[in-house]
Amino acid sequence: MSARSITVRGREVAILEAGAGAPLVYLHGFADVHAAPDAFQPFHDRLARGRRLLAPALPGVNGSAELGNASTIEDVAFHMVEVMDALGLEKFDLVGHCAGGWVAAEIAVRHPERVRRLGLIAASGLEVKGALIGDVFMHAQPERGVDYQSLRHMLFRSSDHPLAQHYYPNGRGDIDLEVRRYQMLRFGSFFGFRPPYFYSRTLRERLYRAAMPACVIWGAEDHMVPLDHARAYEEGLGKAETLHVVPGAGHAVQLEEPDAVAEILTGFLGS
Repeated sequence: MSARSITVRGREVAILEAGAGAPLVYLHGFADVHAAPDAFQPFHDRLARGRRLLAPALPGVNGSAELGNASTIEDVAFHMVEVMDALGLEKFDLVGHCAGGWVAAEIAVRHPERVRRLGLIAASGLEVKGALIGDVFMHAQPERGVDYQSLRHMLFRSSDHPLAQHYYPNGRGDIDLEVRRYQMLRFGSFFGFRPPYFYSRTLRERLYRAAMPACVIWGAEDHMVPLDHARAYEEGLGKAETLHVVPGAGHAVQLEEPDAVAEILTGFLGS
């Protein structure tokens, strides 16, 4: 894995890269690279086998500059397309988790000619009646000033999962980890702090435009983005494969079950 920074329209963008081959762009979410760990995890390493994996940090996160006055998900999607332009990626596979999955879906409906295949992992972004997305900001406030149990439960299968304990420990953690977590929450606050909460009122009606083959993966015990959202993505994406639900995993399914998720994705992307 290598880390570097590029400048896109005067803004610094931090990028992690590994592997060689056809380009695969990965957009991260909350419990993910850039937002918690600062390096690729086993899941990302699996994706980089035989592919050129590029993972830009979202605006304001882990070394990437903020977007200034830009404050909508469309601004972020447009910015990320400019990142692809700067990287010389005319056509690429695109995978995103959580908020990164939302950005990936927004890119796919706007530029379907550039996305060869689309992978969505526990993606936010849709308005689904009766299935509200969990309030990560409320749970990010530690109980009794030190306890992050509820946040761990939202992002993982259970609050006592070893990875949940590692990246969201009670009390004060490693300062760099604390900063990355804060930056990701701040990024999310631009589109999720007030309703519409982590969704677009128009994206669901535009999904038909993403005519490329698509793969939807969800943890069976996702406590942040309910499984009904996975079904909505599956129905809205015209060429989506059968929905893949991974048992015994929560919102951070790609960290909790890296081999299972990577096997699904590598099979889909390579077929």
